[in-house]
Amino acid sequence: MDTNLDNELDIPTEMPALENAGQAPAPIEEAPSQESPELYPVPAPPKKRIRPEWILGALAVIAAGLLIAALTVSLPYMEKARDEDPEDLPNVNAKVELPIPETILEPTEETEENPTIPPDPNPYDRYSFQFDRNNHLLLQNLPSYPGVDVSAHQGAIDWKAVKRSGIHFAMVRLGYRGYGSGKLVEDEYVEENLRGASDAGLKLGAYFFSQALSIAEADEEIDFMLEILGEHHLDMPIVLDWEIPAADARTAGMDARTLTDIQLHFIQVMKEKGYQPMVYFNWHQSENLYYLSELEEAPFWLALYQYRMTYPWKVEMWQYSCTGRVPGIQGDVDLNVWMPD
Repeated sequence: MDTNLDNELDIPTEMPALENAGQAPAPIEEAPSQESPELYPVPAPPKKRIRPEWILGALAVIAAGLLIAALTVSLPYMEKARDEDPEDLPNVNAKVELPIPETILEPTEETEENPTIPPDPNPYDRYSFQFDRNNHLLLQNLPSYPGVDVSAHQGAIDWKAVKRSGIHFAMVRLGYRGYGSGKLVEDEYVEENLRGASDAGLKLGAYFFSQALSIAEADEEIDFMLEILGEHHLDMPIVLDWEIPAADARTAGMDARTLTDIQLHFIQVMKEKGYQPMVYFNWHQSENLYYLSELEEAPFWLALYQYRMTYPWKVEMWQYSCTGRVPGIQGDVDLNVWMPD
C-alpha cells in the first residue's frame, strides 16, 4: 500500500472544532397549532367594583372645591357692588313702618338746630286717604294718582300688567353714585324701564340716587342724568334723591346748609333745562338736613312708611310703602301717591 496516499488526498490530520461544542442542543421549535378550547378554563380574578358612594363623595369634593374657588374669585366684585349701590343696603332711608304718633307736630320757629320749617302746613290729615278697589292709597275727595318707583332691584317688569293694575305713573331710577367710592353708575334696567313704562301708557318721572358732597359733584350727577335720559320725555318730576344709606357712607357728615344749596342748584339747573325738579326726603332729613322753606319752589316727595298722613308740612308726593305688591313686578316695590295742586 502506498503510504503517501493521505498526502495526495490532502486529508487534514485534525478535525475542526464544531461551533457550540459542549453546549446542550437547541430545543426544537414546534410548529404553531390552532388553539383549542380548554376543557377546564381557569376563572379570571374578580374585578374591583367602584362603589356608588365613592363616586358621590368624589363629586361632592370637586363641587366644594369649585364653589370655594368661585367665591374667592368673586369676593372682590361682590364687595365692589356693595360699595357702589346704596339701595343694596337693607335699611336704606330707614325703610321701616313707623308708629303713628299720638299727636301731630305743630310748626315751630326755624333755628340752626331745627333748620326746616316750611310755611305751608299739610292740608291733609290721617283720615284724608283711603284704599281704593285696587288697594292703592288715594285721597278721598280730591284728585290723586297711584304710582311706583323702580330700579334694577325689581328686575324685568311687565309694564302692561302694571298699567292694568291701576298704576298711573312710574318714577324710574336713572342711576346712582357709589356711597363709598363715589363712582357714577347707570341703572342696569333704566332703558327697559323708561321705554316700557312709556309704551304702556304710564306717566314717566325719574330720579338719581345722589351721594353728592358739593355743587360740583351735583353738576356731575346732573350731566350723567341728562345723558342717560337722552330723548326720553318726562311727564312727572325729576329728582335728586339724596340720602345717607349707611353710617360709613361718604354722605354721613353732611350739613344742612351744604345740602340745601345742592338742592337749590339742582332745582335751578333743571328748571332752566325744561324739567320739573322735586325734592325727596324722609321725616328726619326734613327736620335736620334741609332748610325746607328755601326749597318751596319745588314740590316735595316724602318717604313715610305708614298708611295715615301725620307729617305736618305740605308735600305733593307720598311714598307710603316700601313693601308694596303690584302685578307685573316681582317682589317688593315702593308705592306712592301723587297729589298735584
